[in-house]
Amino acid sequence: MINIRKHAPAIDEKVLASLMAQPAATVHEAMGRRGALDPAIKPICRSMKTCGQALTVSCHTGDNLMLIKAISMARPGDVIIADMGAAKDSGPFGEVLAVECVTKGLAGLVVSCAVRDSLEIEKLGFPVFSNGLCIKGTAKATLGTINHPICCGGQIVYPGDVVIGDADGVVIVPQSEASEVLKLAEERTAKEEKVMSRLRSGESLFDIYGYQKVMETLNCSEE
Repeated sequence: MINIRKHAPAIDEKVLASLMAQPAATVHEAMGRRGALDPAIKPICRSMKTCGQALTVSCHTGDNLMLIKAISMARPGDVIIADMGAAKDSGPFGEVLAVECVTKGLAGLVVSCAVRDSLEIEKLGFPVFSNGLCIKGTAKATLGTINHPICCGGQIVYPGDVVIGDADGVVIVPQSEASEVLKLAEERTAKEEKVMSRLRSGESLFDIYGYQKVMETLNCSEE
């Protein structure tokens, strides 16, 4: 078995840049409500946002050897997304690794466990998404995989998929669907802008979308 694969398919940088401007929730809705990671995985600071292609990592529970290796080989703009095993209460990533990530120009990190040194990471401005904070350290003794498919936060992630994260959570866009999802997300954003303009003029969302017909279909009774 090849533990480490060095290359993942690339997509158009303009598509990535445009997806960065879209909220994670909008992208999730545009994909037919697919791709959302476990809502426990959130940014350690609400202002953090990330968008980039996935460099996937699978680590043994309580071990960050492969995460360190992945960071060493990552390219500018990559988002490292890691399945860190069964234990949530470990801190395999902190300030030291964050400094390396910032220096290399990485776009972010998503892990299925906790991290530590949160204040220092926040000061560095490196986007980190985790399921919490924990000071417990980890071993560096067991092999895993890099650039293989993984399961993180309940979603299958392939190398090169697009990872989008903001204050609301993280969504995964399959690499092959990126351009189409961008188109649908932009259309949804434009539609919502028009709706909000109508709301500012005094209309009701209930009336704009015709929800009364839904209520009637459900045989709703009113006084």
